[in-house]
Amino acid sequence: MSFIHPVFHVSMLRKYISDSSHVLEALTIPIDENLTYEEEHVAIVDKQVRSVKVLWRSHTIEEATWELENVMRVQYPLLFQSIGRHLL
Repeated sequence: MSFIHPVFHVSMLRKYISDSSHVLEALTIPIDENLTYEEEHVAIVDKQVRSVKVLWRSHTIEEATWELENVMRVQYPLLFQSIGRHLL
């Protein structure tokens, strides 16, 4: 069905009757002399927190859990000691 184009016959068209509820008000944005504007922050809509996948003793790889990296660095600093380019 995604390959089917919406097709209609011209006889199905009707004259538009004006309705004020269809009109949207445009926002006024102040523009500088160099045609730029300043962005305004409205809200934080997403946050990414660094996490590490931890394999616990006596558990399988399927049971590994995602933990906050900063918490794991405090509780288990030895896990983050590097040897060459690899972590222990």
